[in-house]
Amino acid sequence: MKDMKEMLKLGLVLALYATAACVGLAFVYTGTSAVISERQKADLEASLRELFPRMDDFEDVSGAVASPDASVTFQIVYEIRQYGETIGLAIQASGASYGGPIKILTGVGTDAKITRVKVLEHADTPGLGANAASPAYYVDKARKITFTGQFSEKHVSQAFAVSEDVAAITASTITSRAVTNVVKASVQAAAAYLGGSNK
Repeated sequence: MKDMKEMLKLGLVLALYATAACVGLAFVYTGTSAVISERQKADLEASLRELFPRMDDFEDVSGAVASPDASVTFQIVYEIRQYGETIGLAIQASGASYGGPIKILTGVGTDAKITRVKVLEHADTPGLGANAASPAYYVDKARKITFTGQFSEKHVSQAFAVSEDVAAITASTITSRAVTNVVKASVQAAAAYLGGSNK
């Protein structure tokens, strides 16, 4: 009987500690979630400004834009505006690469040309596929053009074919093709949206 009372007492104490911990975590979450949300929004806006320096507003239009390539998934699509006028789309998309999914942010202007491409996340091999995101790796050393930099000003009508109009990363054909496929799907979808009735 005494053992039973001790067990109940111990169980009650543990339950009280667990409840206190849950309440504490709830307070911490409530206090930090707004800060985290604001930070994420600031990071997003900074990334969008890298693609569209003249941007003053953006709107989520993800439901209106679909990937034309089944191997490329669109996570989110933003319509970018300046003075109330649409100046382009920013598409965050991912596709399979050597080390797993690679996430790319592509900006496309109303002229159906890419403004800029940014690698957001990847798990490819350091020194090889990881060079897709490196600001110090050049596919054209003389002109200091990075792998993603070569996509700037490319028009939707171009082939977007590795070893043709896209220079590959040395010894990283899989990564080069993965990025190119994501960018190609993004520019095609953006050009269709911007040139259509949704403009």
